[in-house]
Amino acid sequence: VQLQASGGGLVQPGGSLRLSCAASGFPFDDYAIGWFRQAPGKDREGVACITPGLGSIYYSDSVKGRCTIFTDNAKNMVHLQMNSLKPEDTAVYYCNSRGFWGQGTQVTVSS
Repeated sequence: VQLQASGGGLVQPGGSLRLSCAASGFPFDDYAIGWFRQAPGKDREGVACITPGLGSIYYSDSVKGRCTIFTDNAKNMVHLQMNSLKPEDTAVYYCNSRGFWGQGTQVTVSS
């Protein structure tokens, strides 16, 4: 199982970013793939999750209404579109499936 996250960066408050997770090594449709984040000094928390074959989606209250998780099934990729970003969204973002973690991508929201 390999999960490769990308798309992080520095953005001003109110801005947008799209994170991407390239998944390989397992049947893409069959397992939930989630985005998690960990801010300095805080526990890792779940942000959003999707099961590609079912279309079931979960958002944490902290991002609901501001983020959209969606897949590109042809490319085995999961994207997290984040809008109206806030400084408290600053964290390292990770994708996870079946207990496997990809490397994180840093998101920094600052003016």
